[in-house]
Amino acid sequence: MKAQRVVWGETLAELAASDDRVVVLDGDLATSTRSDLVATAVPDAFVQVGIAEQNMVGMAVGLSTLGYRPWLSTFGVFLTNRALDQIRMLVSQTRAPVRVAAAYSGLLNGSAGKTHQDIEDFAIMRAMPYMTVLAPADEFEAEAVFRWAAEFDGPLYVRVARDPVAPVFDESYAFEPGTPRLLTEGGDVTIVSTGVQTSRTAEAVRLLAERGVSATHVHLPTLKPLDVDAFLGLVGDASLVVTVEEHSRIGGLGGLVSEILAERGGPRLVRVGLEDRWSESAPNDFLLDKYGLSPERVADAVAQQLAAV
Repeated sequence: MKAQRVVWGETLAELAASDDRVVVLDGDLATSTRSDLVATAVPDAFVQVGIAEQNMVGMAVGLSTLGYRPWLSTFGVFLTNRALDQIRMLVSQTRAPVRVAAAYSGLLNGSAGKTHQDIEDFAIMRAMPYMTVLAPADEFEAEAVFRWAAEFDGPLYVRVARDPVAPVFDESYAFEPGTPRLLTEGGDVTIVSTGVQTSRTAEAVRLLAERGVSATHVHLPTLKPLDVDAFLGLVGDASLVVTVEEHSRIGGLGGLVSEILAERGGPRLVRVGLEDRWSESAPNDFLLDKYGLSPERVADAVAQQLAAV
């Protein structure tokens, strides 16, 4: 297993070596986000901005007007929160082709604590006009997303997870923007997940199967824009839909599916995610279990909801 942040650094280094328009701007966290791999392999494609995220956004937009393909690199929370105004005013409102690579997003950030946990990024970026929002499931989908994003001509936000997860796909994976991915088919419940939480949810689906529960599992690598008709086609005539995300239950994947089902009609929906509260600093396994995102806790939540139908 390889961490998405390593895949990001390796892929960007390769892209930069073959395309002098590719440039990575870093916010003083290169050895964590792994943009140091770009700095080592292609020094001319790397700009160390320092702890100046707002200025970094402005620099990226300026470079984009000169024909460059800039990537922003730092922890997600420093982009979606600290540099929010600059992303809104300079990137989204001008439709600048700036790629926001949000590392260490979500709940699991190496015990850095609640100050560094970006558990509301989907809600913030999804609400921003013209912004494409992506959350790959594993190392293989991440690489495909990064290569596709390098050619994308518009504002783009992509979650990059810190730690490796069990693969969901393999080397043959081909990314199709906006397209939901059907992972398993079953008749008792439809489970929808995104980002690296899909890997943990796939394990939850396996645990449910051991209990005799048959689940359809749908992965959404693209939260915006989404092929809604294709998504509803996969939901089918399910009586219960459960969304699972490493994000606040407000405004993220659960919010997205709630909006779709409210507008188009559909089954009962249950959202599994972080409650409306801040977390704390702790090891990954502790946080996943406490906040109901470990495979076992997800399986328990789905089984409880099925028992209540």
